[in-house]
Amino acid sequence: MFDKNYITILVKFLKNLICHHLRKNAGVNTLWPVSLCFPLTAGMLPQPIMSHLCKFCDLEPSSCNGTGTCLSNCSITSICMEKKEVCVAIWRKNESSYTVETLCHDPSKPLYGVLLDDYNSSTCVMREKNTTSGLAHFCSCTEEECNDKLSFSPIVDPTPEDPVVSVILVSLLPLLLLAVVVAAMFYWYRVYRRRMLNQEWESSNKKRKAKAGGLDCSDACAIMMDDDGSDSSSTHANNLNHNTEPLPIELDLQVGKGRFAQVYKAKLKQSTSDQFETVAVKIFPYEEYASWKNEKDIFSDTDLRHENILHFLTAEERKLEKQYWLITAFHHRGNLQEYLTRHVISWEDLRVLGSSLARGVAHLHSDHLPCGRPKVPIVHRDLKSSNILVKNDLTCCLCDFGLGLRLDNSLSVDDLANSGQVGTARYMAPEVLESRLNLENIESFKQTDVYSMALVLWEMTSRCEAIGEVKDYEPPFGSKVREHPCVESMKDNVLRDRGRPDIPNTWLSHQGIAVMCATIKECWDHDPEARLTAHCVAERLAEVEDEIDKLSSRSSSAEKIPEDFKNTKVPPHVTTAEKL
Repeated sequence: MFDKNYITILVKFLKNLICHHLRKNAGVNTLWPVSLCFPLTAGMLPQPIMSHLCKFCDLEPSSCNGTGTCLSNCSITSICMEKKEVCVAIWRKNESSYTVETLCHDPSKPLYGVLLDDYNSSTCVMREKNTTSGLAHFCSCTEEECNDKLSFSPIVDPTPEDPVVSVILVSLLPLLLLAVVVAAMFYWYRVYRRRMLNQEWESSNKKRKAKAGGLDCSDACAIMMDDDGSDSSSTHANNLNHNTEPLPIELDLQVGKGRFAQVYKAKLKQSTSDQFETVAVKIFPYEEYASWKNEKDIFSDTDLRHENILHFLTAEERKLEKQYWLITAFHHRGNLQEYLTRHVISWEDLRVLGSSLARGVAHLHSDHLPCGRPKVPIVHRDLKSSNILVKNDLTCCLCDFGLGLRLDNSLSVDDLANSGQVGTARYMAPEVLESRLNLENIESFKQTDVYSMALVLWEMTSRCEAIGEVKDYEPPFGSKVREHPCVESMKDNVLRDRGRPDIPNTWLSHQGIAVMCATIKECWDHDPEARLTAHCVAERLAEVEDEIDKLSSRSSSAEKIPEDFKNTKVPPHVTTAEKL
């Protein structure tokens, strides 16, 4: 029934089991011949033959989950048949369960096609092996019953999500790179395109100077100053003696009142006759000396003189009245806000008002005169429709430089920082509202003026009959904010909501208005670097003016623009200011 090998193994196993029992009870009398287990030599007591005790269970279910340390839960202990055998444990993971097998094994022989290579350990550390029946975890050790305690590495079986996450990340990488490229191209389009326009303007400006036959500074300035004959006091300023006693001025009527001063219409009497010139007198109380001095210093710069900047006559300290006076030209049409409130303007009026405003701001910001002589740039910092006057010929001129700042090279970052958050909240640029102006770059101050100018251009456009239905005048943001909104209220509209005054689609049916609206949007961009410069705005509106003039010579309609101009962005050419 049994073959010879099976009987031999069975006898050997029984012998080992009996010997194990005798070894544990060596001091106890027994009838079993001890020589079987303790060979005798002359003069010596029997010595035991040492073998390992190992857990010895066939494949059984296990509670080990492949992490940390756990027990085999095997209840059978066996004496290894041969002295060189070691304790072995094999852990397998099936689809829904785990199994453990414990046994003695000779490490010189393969087990399930695997050679044991870490059996000289006192602990049973599991290692993943590729067996003939699939993946399994083996451990082998030499201590007594050491294969009962199984030690796993911290992570044996990676979770199924890991490869999925890796695949997702690899799949998203091209999309992320594409997004970066698109963002970079968008930034280049918005920022560097504006710089290219500026370079084109500079190059065209140089060409025009060459064609002018070397016009020197004195000639250019003289032409510029003598071209203001439409208003009173246009030439009288050059004849005033600022070192004499106060001028013979009789105040007539108060025409304006601001935060720091009151403005009066007044009569400047001639010394040799009863004749007089009408002038404007801006009166500051003694406590507003700083504001008066700042405006006086800006006006005293002869390089500031321009047809679209209020003509300055003189400044006086009236000690008897305890007042400081600024005396300028008077414009009876009043400021732009008042004019727009009372009048609906034509497309021609809008073109003249808008282009003259842009020319005035461009001259203010420029670091050189049209003749090429260096000039200190100035920023207004309080541009709004009530600080812009309307002249007899419906051109604009800038006034009220109480918050103006000369961008002199001697100014340090600290000087610029101390200039503070100034201006009128309704017209403040986002970066001014947020107090994040880039003090390292003086261009950032000019960009705030451009934003404010865009709001003024919107005010003009909203009252132009070419847009269709014209509503009553409203300042920028209209009823969305209070009459005199605070900084925090404007932050909510301009920063949080990214709000701007509405530009209905109906406005865009007129091609000239469409160009104006596109220009406005580029000027009030949230990113200061993406805004047009005042020079570029002046050039663009001048191009519209040129196209209208050409059309007027061929047709009686002033409301049409040639088809080839409709889909073309206006390239910069010559400003009206430079033609003077």
